[in-house]
Amino acid sequence: MIPRVLTVAGSDSGGGAGVQADLKTMLALGVHGMSVITAVTAQNSLGVQGAWELPVEAVRAQYRSVVDDIGVQAVKTGMLASAELVEAIAELISGTDAPAVVDPVGVSKHGDPLLAASALDSVRDRLLPVATVATPNLDEVTQLTGVRVESEGDLRRAAAAVLEYGPRWALIKGGHLSGDAVDLLTDGSREHWLRGPRHDNRHTHGTGCTLASAVASELAKGLSVPEAVTRAKEYVTGAIAAGFALGAGIGPVDHGWRFRSPQ
Repeated sequence: MIPRVLTVAGSDSGGGAGVQADLKTMLALGVHGMSVITAVTAQNSLGVQGAWELPVEAVRAQYRSVVDDIGVQAVKTGMLASAELVEAIAELISGTDAPAVVDPVGVSKHGDPLLAASALDSVRDRLLPVATVATPNLDEVTQLTGVRVESEGDLRRAAAAVLEYGPRWALIKGGHLSGDAVDLLTDGSREHWLRGPRHDNRHTHGTGCTLASAVASELAKGLSVPEAVTRAKEYVTGAIAAGFALGAGIGPVDHGWRFRSPQ
């Protein structure tokens, strides 16, 4: 059977991030993607013009509908919006026998808030402890732990701070640093440094969603966490290189870059 992966995240009407990016990534990586919509956003290449979270009962019903009938081999979380939604999803994940990749989305690529400040404690105390892999970027590390990363040497300290909240692995994404795009994956004892070329491309909308979904997709295939993250890094690096202009602002990465015919 094709591996099944469930994304629990917000909708991006522009198609570059959120559930839309997650499902595109899952298709590209050969798994069956399913979704739980937590919020609807009015969003384009210029930013987020509006966001409306769904009721907790609607989110819970979507999750149970999929998991109880179809089953999952991995779960990925993105925009959860509120403390109530974070706590509900954490409870559902804790009762699901599948690895969970938690992308602790705090703000959009354009700087628009996607998580209520009141939900941060719930992310720290309820969601991160049930995560197989947590995938914060540097801004999210600061938001969650107070640690500021200004150089590659700070990544180890950032990972330690995230691991204190209980995820089995922390993947600290160093894409906002200068130089090569370097990420640190660690469980506190083993370290894996993942390096990739930095592409001169401003069209990077959806990178975080795409990476987390790629990790979940590879975990669903039965790979170990280091193997899954390595493959996911390779996929998202190619997607960034192929990112394209869309609208008047920041365009998306190209989730289908592997399918494009050579020009």
